[in-house]
Amino acid sequence: MAEIVLGEIKIEVEQKDIKNIHLSVYPPNGAVRIAAPERFDLDTIRVFALDKLKWIKQQQLTFQNQDREFEREYLTKESHYYLGKRYLLQVIEVPEPPKVVLKHSTIELYVRPNTSVEKKAIILENWYREQLKKMVPKMIQKWEKKIGVQSNDYRIKKMRTKWGSCNTNAKRIWLNLELAKKPRGCIEFIIVHELVHLLERSHNHLFVSYMNEFMPKWRFYREELNRLPFRHVDWKY
Repeated sequence: MAEIVLGEIKIEVEQKDIKNIHLSVYPPNGAVRIAAPERFDLDTIRVFALDKLKWIKQQQLTFQNQDREFEREYLTKESHYYLGKRYLLQVIEVPEPPKVVLKHSTIELYVRPNTSVEKKAIILENWYREQLKKMVPKMIQKWEKKIGVQSNDYRIKKMRTKWGSCNTNAKRIWLNLELAKKPRGCIEFIIVHELVHLLERSHNHLFVSYMNEFMPKWRFYREELNRLPFRHVDWKY
């Protein structure tokens, strides 16, 4: 993968069989990537990046100033989020199989004595995954009907740089496990975004017009996702 350097900003460049050039700045540290058509040379891509340099710096500054969640230790009274609401974790040691119980203001995490931090994290992540699996199919069905498309499958996984993605050939949607911590409207926004890719693969004017038509408040939800705290993780690119 090629690289362009503009002062202190390094930009990864991937050239592939696409029609348009795409610029992305990824949280949490503002890593920059450009996907460009194979016919473009690096000088042309550099000129494009220079033209967008002010926007790149604005995005990086936004990420630098954004709150981040503290690294989790999975202790009682630690803050955790579910569907945009803050809960206090209640760790309860019992000689029984682990489980998670959602209460009004707490998430009860039942574990065996001496359960490791890593194991507690897995138990809670599995619970988040199950909650998404309960709500996502209905959301997809709802928006497929409105948009007039049909996906073949959806899957949930931990993703470092994206909230979601769409394999347009397989008609498969991927959703970030972290979405379980965000408000329902934000989850639906990502679902709509990925389903619209079944109508238009690129993030061009046609794509934006579809988003405006099907979900007029999509920019609000996008900003909501950008505003909410990032999970504390070591992101690598």
